[in-house]
Amino acid sequence: MSVFQKIRLYHALLALLVTAAYLTGDDAEDVHIWLGYAVAGVILFRAGWAAVGPKQLGISRLFPDLMELAKVRRMNHPMISRALLAGIVVNLLLTTGTGLLMEPPPVGSFAAEMAISPAFAGKDDSDRNRDHDRERESRGGEALEEVHETTANLLVLFVALHVAYLFAFKRPMALFMLFRRNA
Repeated sequence: MSVFQKIRLYHALLALLVTAAYLTGDDAEDVHIWLGYAVAGVILFRAGWAAVGPKQLGISRLFPDLMELAKVRRMNHPMISRALLAGIVVNLLLTTGTGLLMEPPPVGSFAAEMAISPAFAGKDDSDRNRDHDRERESRGGEALEEVHETTANLLVLFVALHVAYLFAFKRPMALFMLFRRNA
């Protein structure tokens, strides 16, 4: 399998996880949180892959050269695509980071989850959710939640612009990434 086919698989996995996380944001909080952990895991994998993988995987390829961006005179200039990718990367990292700050991964706390704490003994799920919401608000979570939602919405905007740009100016690449064409 070529490097570009591997990138395509990574891209598809990330896109599916981010889309699922975005769509579950309001309704299925537990599913949304676990999808967010999965997105964070995929991002960490990609960062490690860029560090030890082939040159084509370098993170610097995702960001525009600002001096070059100022010289753009045509719509199909590669720096426009890089600027859109940079917007995606920044908003994805902010969305994922704020999500992790609001709901840190339960690493090592599965045993605590299994034993019901005295504070929750005798409470039903709605009482636990209310207590959880109060705890989140007391930790300054309201501001984090606003940043999280805003950056998630900006992420959707950048992704839509990215997809539109690729279909308008780099259709073969767009079709390849959507598994409609082979390398």
